[in-house]
Amino acid sequence: MPLEWVGYEEAVRYYYLEQVAYACGSTLYQIRGGYNSVTGQRSVLTLNSIIATEGARQALLKGRIGYVPPLSNPTLFRRDANVCLYCGKRFRNAELSRDHVTPVSRGGFDTWNNVVTACKRCNNHKGDRSPEQAGMQLIAVPFTPTHAEYVYLQGRRILADQMEFLKSHFPRRSPLRVRLP
Repeated sequence: MPLEWVGYEEAVRYYYLEQVAYACGSTLYQIRGGYNSVTGQRSVLTLNSIIATEGARQALLKGRIGYVPPLSNPTLFRRDANVCLYCGKRFRNAELSRDHVTPVSRGGFDTWNNVVTACKRCNNHKGDRSPEQAGMQLIAVPFTPTHAEYVYLQGRRILADQMEFLKSHFPRRSPLRVRLP
């Protein structure tokens, strides 16, 4: 199960601590270390794009049915493809805001299923009302991403083999599957 992005330095640490169960994907780096004083051989560590580590504690928490990834504006905007879910236009992050479908003041919650990406104009127009009261209609239904989808939404550059691995962990009916090549 995909858990998180790690830099090459942290991947080297996992290898050094012998916590890598297996590696797959393409070779990203070959890290060269020091020379063995007995054999004169230089140590070389090959880092792959995907590594599976020992220790299932984090995986158990993030793979649990009730697990909800943390909500942030950048991941929300990426979930909604930087499209205002009221007017349907695409915007830059700086021009977007988080809108609560059911306003917090009216009993709504700050959760994935109650928030959508909105341009600032549409969010101001909707105000402290429901979309129906404001005469606005959502063009997509908000959803809570799984952990694999959340890893994708964190906005990193993703290599083809990493994307294939992540996508294999997306639910079959994930709205994100439609957008990906």
